Amino acid sequence: MRIDLLAQRLLKINPSSTLAITSKAKRLMSEGKDVISLAAGEPDFDTPDFIKDAAVEAIRTGFTKYTPTTGIPELKKAISVKFQKENSLTYAPEQIIVSCGAKHSIFNALLVLVDRGDEVIIPDPYWVSYPEMVNLCEGKPVFIKTSPDNNLKITANELKKHITPKTKVLILNSPSNPTGCVYNKAELVEIAQICVKNKIFVISDEIYEKIIFDGLKHISIASFGKDICDLTITVNGLSKSYSMTGWRIGYLGCARKIADAISNLQDHSTSNPASVSQKAALAALNAPDDFAKKICKEFERRRDYVCSRLDKMAKLTYVKPQGAFYLFFNISKTKLDSLTMASRLLDEALIALIPGEGFGRKDFCRLSFATSMESLEKALNRLEEWLAKL
Repeated sequence: MRIDLLAQRLLKINPSSTLAITSKAKRLMSEGKDVISLAAGEPDFDTPDFIKDAAVEAIRTGFTKYTPTTGIPELKKAISVKFQKENSLTYAPEQIIVSCGAKHSIFNALLVLVDRGDEVIIPDPYWVSYPEMVNLCEGKPVFIKTSPDNNLKITANELKKHITPKTKVLILNSPSNPTGCVYNKAELVEIAQICVKNKIFVISDEIYEKIIFDGLKHISIASFGKDICDLTITVNGLSKSYSMTGWRIGYLGCARKIADAISNLQDHSTSNPASVSQKAALAALNAPDDFAKKICKEFERRRDYVCSRLDKMAKLTYVKPQGAFYLFFNISKTKLDSLTMASRLLDEALIALIPGEGFGRKDFCRLSFATSMESLEKALNRLEEWLAKL
């Protein structure tokens, strides 16, 4: 096939810098090698039985047909209640779009907001898909490089400096993948004021909201009044909080005009999310928050253990994550770039982790503690030994 026949927009999409690492890790595992993976982007806990039961019941009763594009009414109502109760956000069911995962929700939002040449501000480090989605929309990613001195978060002044007449959207992720940083109320208020003043839309990715540590409380930027709420697309889902990554249910809340546009887009792309998964999501949202609280407590325990071990490794530095289940650590003192370090760790210590290059930082690597304490202890022993020989 002639490669020049492909759509030009695809030429802007960067290949995954982690593909070689993850593919090699899987090959080594298939060969019987004792590879310990610290690369997971999903909880290592099983989906709760009551959620599975709701899905089984949906299948048994024949709830396997098309649903409304934007989700079944009872699920949208439950999401509306959730937004009000937990986030102080008032979104009517008509302002809610249920999608095939939070990633799908973010892509939908970008597609209806971003025209060719529009600028989208993205804090760096960032989740790997944000800039590629912007590129697919033919927009321009504009990165704000954050500092460990500010816990890898953007400041209001930094945001102001990066705004131009072409700025259309700010993507905000709190708690963050890969850094685990959490924006506090004062920081969010300042950011909201700037966005309102400059009429900048905010895509607020809140998928990790229930995995938050140290007694902190998640705050939605859209909760600071009508002006910022009208500019914000609040994105969430069930993947992380209820260990439902493969069920592919995400959702967003936004102004009615934006919701109508996303509805039209989804009509002609995916149509409705899986009917069975919607019933499972409804069961999750209507249940007590016990499961999410339980896994959050366990993740915090693991975080503390990982931090205590890295504190003894002089060649690594990090900002302590306040949420999510990742630790993004600086490898500058090793004199290696992230791809080299990740490759060597896999070859020489049988540890798989994610190089920071895909997140915008060649001098960092991402470690996931979404695995057992036994595996973490074993992996960190290997890492400590490997660093001592470096």
